[in-house]
Amino acid sequence: MKARMNSAASPDVMTAIQLLYKGIHSAGVDPLVLELVHLRVSQINGCSPCVFAGVASAKKSGETDERLHSVAAWRETSFFTEKERAALALAEAATRIQDGAPGVTDEIWEAAAAHFDEKQLSAIISNIALTNFFNRINHTIRAQAGMTW
Repeated sequence: MKARMNSAASPDVMTAIQLLYKGIHSAGVDPLVLELVHLRVSQINGCSPCVFAGVASAKKSGETDERLHSVAAWRETSFFTEKERAALALAEAATRIQDGAPGVTDEIWEAAAAHFDEKQLSAIISNIALTNFFNRINHTIRAQAGMTW
């Protein structure tokens, strides 16, 4: 499958994205939680460039191979904290809006709210949305793993 175009965005779009990242990363959420959320959303959407980049970024932030290899099966492992599990459940529920999943249930929301304050929840939700945004762009232009913006 050949990429349809290079993925260079306009300077105004890149500035807006950088501001979103700054806001997300200034809310006090553990950067590794944000990395796990990004990776899980990208796995669900089958976005190879974002999975590739997410693994590389998480490893640079100190994430272990053991945990990275288990993100897709996080429910079946003991590698993740309750806080991380709450963020991963929120990421899945917010992403799977088209496959008949119930969405973000009260139970999922309450679990996340038990671990994160409103500012942090806003950052996690924004991270989920931004990851879905990139996943859809990459799917549309057929970007391949290993390519960067």
